[in-house]
Amino acid sequence: MATRAAETAVAVRPPPHRDLPILCHCTTVHSKLKSRSHYMQFMPIAVSGATIRYLSPVNLHGRHNGIDFVALPRRHGWLRHLLAVPSLLVILIKQNAGIYHFQDPELLPVAFLLKLICRKLIVYDCYEDFASMAFSMRNLPASLRRPIASAVAIILRLAALSFDGLMTADPSTLKPLARFGSSHKITFYNFPNLHLFPTPHPSEVKDFDLVYRGGLSERAGVWLLLEALHSLSTQGKRARLLLIGYCDDAKVEAALREKIRTLGLWSSIEIMVRIEHREMARTLSRARVGINPLQDIPKFRTNIPVKIFEYWACGLPVISSDLPPVRPFFKNVRGSYFRQATLRVSNKPLPGSSIIRKPQPGWANAVVPP
Repeated sequence: MATRAAETAVAVRPPPHRDLPILCHCTTVHSKLKSRSHYMQFMPIAVSGATIRYLSPVNLHGRHNGIDFVALPRRHGWLRHLLAVPSLLVILIKQNAGIYHFQDPELLPVAFLLKLICRKLIVYDCYEDFASMAFSMRNLPASLRRPIASAVAIILRLAALSFDGLMTADPSTLKPLARFGSSHKITFYNFPNLHLFPTPHPSEVKDFDLVYRGGLSERAGVWLLLEALHSLSTQGKRARLLLIGYCDDAKVEAALREKIRTLGLWSSIEIMVRIEHREMARTLSRARVGINPLQDIPKFRTNIPVKIFEYWACGLPVISSDLPPVRPFFKNVRGSYFRQATLRVSNKPLPGSSIIRKPQPGWANAVVPP
């Protein structure tokens, strides 16, 4: 149903608007369509008649959802990205776009060259607090985390000084960059594209009591969530949990599966790897309650988890860790429930499934053309 809605929206796309510049998005990291850039940002713009070229390693060719795809090879590691800069610059210049849009930190050197040498209009979407992420990188020695975080912060300030536009997904990421340069700056929240999240139906079958979608790691609170489920099961309150997401690597995945086995929860849990974004609403709607158990680490003190918005768009009540980025959205909200970031088990009843937090009407205007 969500897919048909999206296809219908694109089917009525007006002819190209000659007054709108060609918009070129480039990524060499993401081999899947990114929900933020493709579904939240560019699909709605394409409906307005703008010409959009999406350069990426995604296995798509030609026009899809009103967007023209240009295939790029996928590269791993900073060195390979740097070696590919000259050839990528040639491809980008050939697009003759009016605006170039980037999200990958790996492509910042390309963005700087396009701006400083080719004098192109550049918009950078800093959709994560990349500086804070350095503090939780498992493969990075602890002694290097602070220097790398500082270096990333300096590079992002240079981007704010040099580029024409800077976007973030939350105000806390934008705040330290706001006073640098005269670039246009905006917070573009990760509100779902409502063409892909249709109005929920109360009659939908619920296979699970709880759903969590996101990174499957200890820092994301998944281990504590499992312990909470185990504690409930020892009290005779067995809950079924749907986990949707990915692990950092094979070692973390093995540790997750061993944790589930040790706690005796395999009969109560289903794990789904990353799914197509157009299937997200249908999958989340299989549960009664959405869970956001993120832990109190630097990254999660800044970034707003998109999962909360998606839960609400599906009509799910939410249980969330009490962290600063989400607090403004929980004011005067019925159907949502705060716990400390340690997600301690509570004997209080969960919010009833009839108590629903729906997206505000204005949210749709941020992601879907009126």
